Amino acid sequence: MHNDLIVIDGLQYSNWSRGIFEQLREGGVTMVHATIVYHEQIRETLLRIAEWNRLFEQNGDLIMPVKSAADIRRAKMLGKVGVMFGAQNCSPIEDDIGMIEVMRELNLMIMQLTYNNQSLLACGCYEAEDSGVTRFGRQAIREMNRVGMIVDMSHSGERSTLDAIEISERPIVISHANPSSFHAAKRNKSERVLKALGESGGLLGFSLYPFHLKNGSDCSLEDFCDMVARTADLMGIEHIGIGTDLCQEQPLSVLEWMRNGRWSKEKDYGEGSKSNADWPRPLPWFRDSRDFPNLTAGLLARGFDRDDVARIMGLNWLHLLEDGLSPRSGP
Repeated sequence: MHNDLIVIDGLQYSNWSRGIFEQLREGGVTMVHATIVYHEQIRETLLRIAEWNRLFEQNGDLIMPVKSAADIRRAKMLGKVGVMFGAQNCSPIEDDIGMIEVMRELNLMIMQLTYNNQSLLACGCYEAEDSGVTRFGRQAIREMNRVGMIVDMSHSGERSTLDAIEISERPIVISHANPSSFHAAKRNKSERVLKALGESGGLLGFSLYPFHLKNGSDCSLEDFCDMVARTADLMGIEHIGIGTDLCQEQPLSVLEWMRNGRWSKEKDYGEGSKSNADWPRPLPWFRDSRDFPNLTAGLLARGFDRDDVARIMGLNWLHLLEDGLSPRSGP
């Protein structure tokens, strides 16, 4: 069954190489949302896009850029892995709302309003006080809705996330997180947020990053699939997908860039524990993208029918993107 599915990974940030692209294809992945930006500003973002252009040129037999939702179906037909650009922070637009349309024209399809900290748009999940979406943030969401850029609140605080759900006229995503009832990480989301997300037509991508899972790297496939089932009951089967947050073959310096950016001289340990100072040990049943078939098998074993497995593994993402990436005419 797995080979027939449209499989979408709602987020990865790997040290991209031909070997990793081969793993994606071997795992049956149709499209991956690739983070190209954490704290990079406009010029640096352009350099990341240029680097990807070279990767597409050098690996055109394996990967292709996703410039519209239709390209996802085309990638499946061609047997290639589609790559969709995303940003885990609002740094690519700096303080200029006009850059949202510019970045969308360069195929930046998804943007988080913040990454852990307070930004110009919203408040991150590590701040002590969440003041919600800012005045600039409200205007940015409106512009993202207009140009067809998906709002992502994966690293945002509770109030900011609820604000974004309410403000956005198009469904938003939490591309890579889990219910806080499953594991109480700051990055995971409350039942209140998940219910609001589902009721608004949005989507949650379940994370396989061990720090977001019960029992960490020892989380079992059965426990993971049980979490998926419980969340489906809460949100509705149409509003869940996968967002592995896989960070393959990255050096420790990249983890420090993700957490520290340029804002801190000291090491930021994320959840506040030095045990999180390095990359976690991979899950034994999800070591890399070649293990995607294990997810399909696990969901079937948990009792999901074939249609529901197809939704979770990719169709829910596809349907949201088919609507959300279409620009709107007019102001």
